[in-house]
Amino acid sequence: MNEKKLVMIGCGTVGQGLLEIIKDKTPNIKLIAISDKLKGSLIDPKGIDIPYMLGILDNDGKVDDYDKASDKAITGLDAIETIKKSNGDIMAEMTYTDIETGEPATSHIKAALKQGMHVTTSNKGPAALYYTKLQKLASDNGVKLFIEGTVMSGTPIFNLARECFAGSKITEVSGILNGTTNYILSKMENEGWDYKDALKKAQELGYAEADPTADVEGHDALAKVVILSNCILGGNIKPEDVPCEGINNITLEDVKEAAENGMRYKLLGSTKIEENKITASVKPVKLELSNPLAGVGGATNALTFKTDLLGEVTIQGPGAGKIETGYSIFVDIISILNHE
Repeated sequence: MNEKKLVMIGCGTVGQGLLEIIKDKTPNIKLIAISDKLKGSLIDPKGIDIPYMLGILDNDGKVDDYDKASDKAITGLDAIETIKKSNGDIMAEMTYTDIETGEPATSHIKAALKQGMHVTTSNKGPAALYYTKLQKLASDNGVKLFIEGTVMSGTPIFNLARECFAGSKITEVSGILNGTTNYILSKMENEGWDYKDALKKAQELGYAEADPTADVEGHDALAKVVILSNCILGGNIKPEDVPCEGINNITLEDVKEAAENGMRYKLLGSTKIEENKITASVKPVKLELSNPLAGVGGATNALTFKTDLLGEVTIQGPGAGKIETGYSIFVDIISILNHE
């Protein structure tokens, strides 16, 4: 198999996690370009020395500080210019998420697909808003678009559905899709903390942002439910089609009362197909302790698939993290190489 040329758009936490994995696993790819809004850009047809680049980035350097480039190297381009001039085979899109517009990631993905490049992304915006259109564009150009990292980081959701459930019909998907809210609810039940104290601790540990709205009001889980609905169940819904309720109104008394009745609160994102119609929601749900999702604590994510041949299958694992999300991009790259 010929060595495939990789272009990275976005080289923050996830991008550097991917570089660390590639350095250690040495797949049959050659990194030829990086573009990052804050760290600059570089195209080097001879290949970028990954350990050397990681050393630069670890010391707060910029991509264009790289001084091993060949005389054909190019710097100073924006992301779209980098994609168009790189002549890459695979583009990994790892820029920040904008769930309202899907930009700039959607434009990056379109540009790469039109150039005949396979694409993998961990960006929820394009997957939630434009998945069907982007898949058609990929098909029209004879390339693949993979999105493993958009729902549960590197925990294999789409690979599981595509490969391991082949021939089995999936009728419903539901689960814990936000580690921050799961951590908060676990603290409230297990240690008797009230909501505000549990949220503050989540922020101190880096599970929650300074502005936790996207997590605690369910917007992060909402984007993932839309992706699951459209990618796995074959729907064509939008975020505004999904009722969404977060955990910010759940009190310690609510949690205690549920526990006294053998129940446990979880923020669940759910989607199912009935009579060719998608019904989806995000809301706090009281689960019986016998439910596999009820036993998932801390910042862990979990998802239950309901299938016609296997019944219910539950998978749990990390939903965030530098190496974990970097792995989601890496496994998509491996899938692309295998398809090739």
